[in-house]
Amino acid sequence: MTWSPLIISLKCALLGTPLAAALGTGAAWWMLGRRGWTRGLVDSLLIAPLVLPPTVVGFLLLLLLGSSSPLGRTLQHLGLNLIFTWQAGVITAAVVSLPLMYRSALAAFEQVDANLVQAALTLGAGRWTLFWQLMVPLAWPGLLSGVVLSFARALGEFGATLMLAGDIPGRTETIPIAIFAAASAGDLDTAARWTSVVLGMGVGMILLVHWLRFPPALPRPRRAPLPLPERRPSPGLTWQFTKQLGSFTLQASGTASGVVGILGASGAGKSMTLKCIAGLETPDQGYIYLGERALFGGGVNTTSGQRQVGFLFQDYALFPHLSVSQNIAFGLKGLPAAEQRRRVDQQLRQLHLEGLADRRPSQLSGGQRQRVALARALVCEPEILLLDEPFSALDSYLRDQLEQELLNVLKTYAGVTLLVTHSLEEAYHFCDHLLVMDRGRVIAAAPKEQLLAHPGTLTAARLTGCRNFSRLEPLPGGRQRALDWGCDLELGGGYGWVGIRPLDVTLGWVPQAQNSFPGWPKSVRESPWQVTLDLQLHSPNGDDHRLEVQLERGQWQDLRAQVLPWQVYLDPKRLLLLHAD
Repeated sequence: MTWSPLIISLKCALLGTPLAAALGTGAAWWMLGRRGWTRGLVDSLLIAPLVLPPTVVGFLLLLLLGSSSPLGRTLQHLGLNLIFTWQAGVITAAVVSLPLMYRSALAAFEQVDANLVQAALTLGAGRWTLFWQLMVPLAWPGLLSGVVLSFARALGEFGATLMLAGDIPGRTETIPIAIFAAASAGDLDTAARWTSVVLGMGVGMILLVHWLRFPPALPRPRRAPLPLPERRPSPGLTWQFTKQLGSFTLQASGTASGVVGILGASGAGKSMTLKCIAGLETPDQGYIYLGERALFGGGVNTTSGQRQVGFLFQDYALFPHLSVSQNIAFGLKGLPAAEQRRRVDQQLRQLHLEGLADRRPSQLSGGQRQRVALARALVCEPEILLLDEPFSALDSYLRDQLEQELLNVLKTYAGVTLLVTHSLEEAYHFCDHLLVMDRGRVIAAAPKEQLLAHPGTLTAARLTGCRNFSRLEPLPGGRQRALDWGCDLELGGGYGWVGIRPLDVTLGWVPQAQNSFPGWPKSVRESPWQVTLDLQLHSPNGDDHRLEVQLERGQWQDLRAQVLPWQVYLDPKRLLLLHAD
């Protein structure tokens, strides 16, 4: 038995597979994110060699490269004749294995978390950096699988190779052609031997893939912490833009300096506002300015990396294939190595991560991952820091601890910070100024104390923690009838609603008090530090005119000893006069 079929098959597969890998990976990268008829057309052309019969693919290649085609005549004029040569086997191997490589690479790229891509963009990564330093390292198992499948397909190609390269023994006879020839001649032993060779090579490649998926640990660098640098002041941020979002249009507007909170329910457009400011999404129209510098608008649309933005994503979006120190240093590629080490060490020390520098994100707790993500956002010294629900994935103990750490960080941060949250307590803790959003619109914007005292609208009051509301009906003499509470109140006119926060309801007798009514408890909800009561006004047996009241534990213990009904006092200074939305 001659070994020439093995040599020819390996030559074709080993040369055709890299060609298919390069073309398939490049095509997958180019197609990533594309939609519409262009994708359908290109996709169908790239997949065609997989679904067409191999002899049809070989015949099409013969028409393309044969002496009667323009390309074939050009090659002959250059002294190149590919038909019935081993080089033709390389071409057929690459063509028939290309669809497997393309589909594997495209699937691998599409499985990379979109937040990781957006995080890299905010750190200034260009398309080339994004491909080599993020997509390829994260998608490598899928890319490697595509290479293995492509090699196996190239090694086993028969029909197209027979059409284009022929079955010349010692020159173009590959293993599949040798198996066919031996089986046709009745030499089943030779056919079985060649079959076992192909099978053994395939199994060996699969075992190699499994071994390569567990790389050795990275060496531990030795770095000494360095002092924090001086920070320079940063100008304020101004934005006003629109963007269509499904069923409604985002109409975002605001100004920010210092720490500003953006409150709103899920789906209000808070996170999209941050992404537009960061350059991860493009508004339909409007403008975004950082001081006098235009980030968007008037023909300007700077890239995410040019906007000097640090973005802390809700799920942190750490790169799983990089260590803690490598994650933090990702956006520092253009700086000298010494400056990169200085900045990384500074962040490790400031956020108490010194002993975790060489760990991967999978080896960290939730709080540690958040601190790494914050360090990565701050290490580039951004002028804008965007925090998207930074504590939503943490339990209450970690949340309290990390809130204090973030407060300490923000004390030394001189830029603009936007904090997106649905928690009023969280926003009040960090922010001096609040924006309230509802279905894509900013419905209130004010310093936090002013906003809580005068939210202005029903929705703004609800989103800032008020849970007691009543419609108002004017009465003679300047009084107002609270229809949902069944009582008359001394209020100013011109408003359609009144509200009061549960903590602002007073239980107990107040001398010479108007707006005072009897109340009976209908339900009690206790927590370790607070008690929430559902009170029925005016009658113990009614089922309307309800108020929610919150008390400290000590107040609740004193109140329980008092006889019913309790006196409910609605202080006019605590009542919120509201307009309907």
